[in-house]
Amino acid sequence: MSEIDTLKIDSLEQDSNVSTTSFFKKDSIKLAMTNLLEKIKSLSLAGIGLLLFIGFWSLLSYYTKGTLPAPKDTFTVLYEMLRNPFYDNGPNDKGIGLQLLKSIKTVLLGFTLGSLIAIPIGILMGASTICKQILYPIVQLLKPVSPLAWFPIGLVVFKDTGMATIFIVFITSLWSTLINTSFGVASIPQDHKNVAKAFGFSKMRYLTKILVPFSLPHIITGLRLSISVAWLVIVAGEMLSGGAGIGFFVWDSWNALSLEKVISAIIIIGIVGLLFDKLFTYIENKVAYKA
Repeated sequence: MSEIDTLKIDSLEQDSNVSTTSFFKKDSIKLAMTNLLEKIKSLSLAGIGLLLFIGFWSLLSYYTKGTLPAPKDTFTVLYEMLRNPFYDNGPNDKGIGLQLLKSIKTVLLGFTLGSLIAIPIGILMGASTICKQILYPIVQLLKPVSPLAWFPIGLVVFKDTGMATIFIVFITSLWSTLINTSFGVASIPQDHKNVAKAFGFSKMRYLTKILVPFSLPHIITGLRLSISVAWLVIVAGEMLSGGAGIGFFVWDSWNALSLEKVISAIIIIGIVGLLFDKLFTYIENKVAYKA
């Protein structure tokens, strides 16, 4: 092969590499633009929904002749609450930040305890038909019971309203995690089990290499549902227990006839619940299987 032919081949290869690189760059830019447009569209639609909600709220305020606070008045009070959220002027006068931290601490403690119980029992129920037949009727019997119905039981057992509140969060955190974990473990394909037998996996190796990785997305889904319900329950639980927390703040504000503070607390509760959901959704997406 002559030097001229060699130079022609090298030139063609360089042109091909440049063309391929250019194609991938254009494809990446196109994909980034598509994602950006999707996010802008999503934010725009969310903004429209928010404006519609505020408009409906304003109409209700006008219809009730100011009995229901208008958005402007509520947001003014919310701003004042957030200016100094961590003040402490005694047991019955604490900032919204301290009340919120107390509630989050209670929820996380009850949720963690519930998860530590629910996940092993769920694995047991999913892996063993006999265990499922024994435990599943109990789950179905207790699952529909309102969490607040457990509050008197917690008071009798723990003799403390704070511990009773943690107890009802604990009970609330059990069912979704337990059922989803059981379903995830029971859904492991027979082929996976056969491979484990063929390679002589020990129980621990089977647990760590097949059972947990396969059922993890289902477990995270259960945890996401459980934390949402636990956060829902904490408000009612703290209304009953009193003392501190976002639920107590709502009840205390209602007794003080400050609906602006009540609605402001509702907005904060909703935002925190949304953040919890987003966090577990993010984790769920990270552990989900990609096709």
